[in-house]
Amino acid sequence: MSIQAALDNTIFQFYVALILGILGFAGLILLLMKFVLKKNVTSIWNTYRGWLIMIPLALGSVFVGREAVVVGIGLLSIFGFKEFARATGIYKDWWLTGSVYFSIFIIGLLAIWPTSPEGHPGLFGLFRVTPVFVVAFLLLIPIIRDRTEGQLQWVSLSIVGYVYIGWMFGHLSFLADSNNAYGYVLYLILAVEVNDVAAFTFGKLFGKHKFRPNISPNKTWEGFFGALAVSLALPWLLGFSLPEFGPIQKILAGLIIGIGGQMGDLSISVIKRDLGVKDMGAVIPGHGGILDRIDSLIYTAPLFLHMIHFFYGLW
Repeated sequence: MSIQAALDNTIFQFYVALILGILGFAGLILLLMKFVLKKNVTSIWNTYRGWLIMIPLALGSVFVGREAVVVGIGLLSIFGFKEFARATGIYKDWWLTGSVYFSIFIIGLLAIWPTSPEGHPGLFGLFRVTPVFVVAFLLLIPIIRDRTEGQLQWVSLSIVGYVYIGWMFGHLSFLADSNNAYGYVLYLILAVEVNDVAAFTFGKLFGKHKFRPNISPNKTWEGFFGALAVSLALPWLLGFSLPEFGPIQKILAGLIIGIGGQMGDLSISVIKRDLGVKDMGAVIPGHGGILDRIDSLIYTAPLFLHMIHFFYGLW
């Protein structure tokens, strides 16, 4: 991935045109609803403004190249963990939070290491086993400090934060170094967001049966199956992005996005409901915090990557 490669890549060019077209069409619909139909679209407009910020940043990172993508993912992981640490209270303990920050930084270094000329991955093998070393180190911290009170809870939360937000989300960085980087990265990002929108739309239009009312009261079975159906269709509709995929791989990709994306959203909802907070933050207008926006990618990125790696390899 590089600026020149992006300029020459038809997959990148298609996704830019498609995403900007969708964004422009959505803006026209909002203007029509507000000024012609006289509808109150304030909440929808706030969400749309968030997309006006996020989409250029995401496409810009992919356009600049792999290093920019890795840095962007690393920053999202760090600030996402900061939201998690503040919400759970472990932010007060800088031994633990600092160790997780450093561990996320190491993931970035491993991901930015280039593949060799022979096509062998740089340090992907080490990345896959980093949770072993990080968990072992985090468990050492109470021993080094000779502390016991409250340490089980805080160390456990630190481990969850690192594995979930740092390591699982970090898989997306390695997709950016694969032999079909533009196809994989842009497909995954678009498919996850389409799945999210489909779940909301089908739920609003047809939702009658609550899916998991104690975790997310607004989610319905109709929204779940509607989003799953859309996600299962996407690998065929965007097959140019996944040229080597056969029917089995396309079905698996649809299931990973359709089910995994919604499970990622619900997993953050479990944390929020347990903590008694509505959003993990408010940094993105109309979307909440960083974790509220990337939760589905956190869940789907490792599943999607390892599915590809199992069938075809990444390099």
